[in-house]
Amino acid sequence: MTPSKREYFDKQVAWVLDRLPKKIRRILEEIPLHVEDCPSRRMMRDMEIKSDEELCGCFVGVALGERYERNPQLPNTVILFRRGIYAQAFNDQGIFSRTELRRQIRITLLHELGHFHGLDEKELDQLGYG
Repeated sequence: MTPSKREYFDKQVAWVLDRLPKKIRRILEEIPLHVEDCPSRRMMRDMEIKSDEELCGCFVGVALGERYERNPQLPNTVILFRRGIYAQAFNDQGIFSRTELRRQIRITLLHELGHFHGLDEKELDQLGYG
């Protein structure tokens, strides 16, 4: 990914973060947010993902409801993957949309924070963050 594409994406992440409700921004003060081009080969292999554009984000750590059942020392992290989210910002005709990019960033971020709060894929789908 080119440096200018990274910079553009990161500016859009900042734009989305600035417009999130205060409660969500407070959660992000406690959970580091990382932005990477794509998942590692190991992560793709572990998650059985064939293309780096298939994954938009990932929550790494222990969900709130499981903290005392597991190791409470594991760090929680949300990772956004630029390539996966960029891929979602193109329509069927291959036209890029900044509005859709921002929407996908927001959806991905809220999806991963949902995992932090213990929601599974089905519950996130029902909330519109699938």
